[in-house]
Amino acid sequence: QVHVVESGGDVVQPGGSLRLSCAASGGTFFDKYIAWGRQAPGKELEWVAGISNDGSKTYYSESVEDRFFISRDDVKNTVYLQMNKVTAEDTARYYCGIGSRWQATRGQGTQVTVAS
Repeated sequence: QVHVVESGGDVVQPGGSLRLSCAASGGTFFDKYIAWGRQAPGKELEWVAGISNDGSKTYYSESVEDRFFISRDDVKNTVYLQMNKVTAEDTARYYCGIGSRWQATRGQGTQVTVAS
């Protein structure tokens, strides 16, 4: 069974950039839809971005569209989330997961804190 490991979280200043990674463990991401989601303190888990099984299509929530970009490298079995122009509202724990029920397959997440 494929597991995911998220990494790359950090403290970043408003307006800055950060790249998160989602690596496959125990298998591959080949031919699988991958999603990124996040959970801010006191809020529910929300989906923010997804990438199709072949990488030809990407999807974003309105809150991150045109600022965040999802990509995949199937050779490295890794999916990335490039975060640009971050704001305090982007502070959250970020998770990735596999398939339409990505919430059930997410890992332990990686913390992103936006602060000056």
